[in-house]
Amino acid sequence: MARRLFSATRALLRAVPSPSPSSSAAAAAAAASLLPLLPCKRRRKLRKKLSSPRVAPIEPEAARRVPELDAVLDREAAFRFLARARSFLASLPPPHRIPLAEAGKLYRELGFPRGRSVSRAAARHPLLFHLPRVDSVPHLALTPLMCSLLEEERRLHDQLLPTRVRAVRKLLMLADHRRIPLAKLHHCRAVLGLPDDFRDRVREFPGDFRVAVDPDGRDVLELGRWDPALAVSALERDFVVDERRVRRTFRFAVPHSRSMPLDAEDADRLDAATTFPLVSPYTSGALLRPWTPEAEKYRVGVVHEFLSLTLEKRALIHHIFEFKEELGLTRHMHASLRKQSRAFYLAGTEMNWAVFLRDAYGGDGDLREKDPLVLFNEKLRRYACMTKMDSSESIATAY
Repeated sequence: MARRLFSATRALLRAVPSPSPSSSAAAAAAAASLLPLLPCKRRRKLRKKLSSPRVAPIEPEAARRVPELDAVLDREAAFRFLARARSFLASLPPPHRIPLAEAGKLYRELGFPRGRSVSRAAARHPLLFHLPRVDSVPHLALTPLMCSLLEEERRLHDQLLPTRVRAVRKLLMLADHRRIPLAKLHHCRAVLGLPDDFRDRVREFPGDFRVAVDPDGRDVLELGRWDPALAVSALERDFVVDERRVRRTFRFAVPHSRSMPLDAEDADRLDAATTFPLVSPYTSGALLRPWTPEAEKYRVGVVHEFLSLTLEKRALIHHIFEFKEELGLTRHMHASLRKQSRAFYLAGTEMNWAVFLRDAYGGDGDLREKDPLVLFNEKLRRYACMTKMDSSESIATAY
């Protein structure tokens, strides 16, 4: 009887269409809809898996989710192997290849799931990766097209280096004691749009940066000079253009009784007291008493300014908390950011979630203003989705 029930359940599962991989939240909802069809033991196992922080959405209310921004994280996960493998192979000396047996052990460095085949991950992007045999040993290597694209990316990084230096200077001006370990900047280089060799190139700007060694033996980057022209946040610039919109962006509610009689003038005064006061994040947060509304407003402003310095106006919470000590953040930032739903959008799972700047994205989930490096990454993804047949057809169409 149990065997017949199990076989019937498997048949039902095969009949139910599989959820689209474009949205992790949709996949979790589809999996939850199968709970009544499963036997008790499998039902308990699936329920436990769906409640895990690995798959539980950071935004529990489905009505507040934005599928277009959730899809941005799904796209990033789909191209994780492309992003990490190209960076790792580019750091190797020419001809930028590694034996396939060794590559299979570097699942973290290359960005493919543990226990999966690295050759299968490379086969998804045939125009960018190939598996040549060197002395009858298969290797993972970059194609000539990928090498030419990396050269184009290096030239683009050289052109954008003054802009990146300006962003790092502003980040140092946000930091406590105006210093940040170089290892942290290197770890978050993709988020900030920095080149892979930025740690070596900071010495080219002695007037802007100094490299020192802290008591823990770490190389730290210190601010060379304070520039008042850079100590202007993105909110303060927008405030000049549209004061009303900026004031509506943040709201810090003041609890009061419903029976409190408020006319229109009193309501406007209360609204002015609860909106964002535009305290510059470039002031010293150490002067504020912790756990006060002023300190919370300051920390929210610091996160907003940090996201405005990123390449795609978003960052994973792990990357934000990489600078926890320097920016004076606390472990209660999730509650503070979730209350500011007009300014931020939280996407992803409870274990790995991201913070978006809402104003930087349009209704279709696309960036309103794209950095040249963002445009290059989009072109790279288009090549990654092509097969060799698609490439030959596109070349024939061009001619």
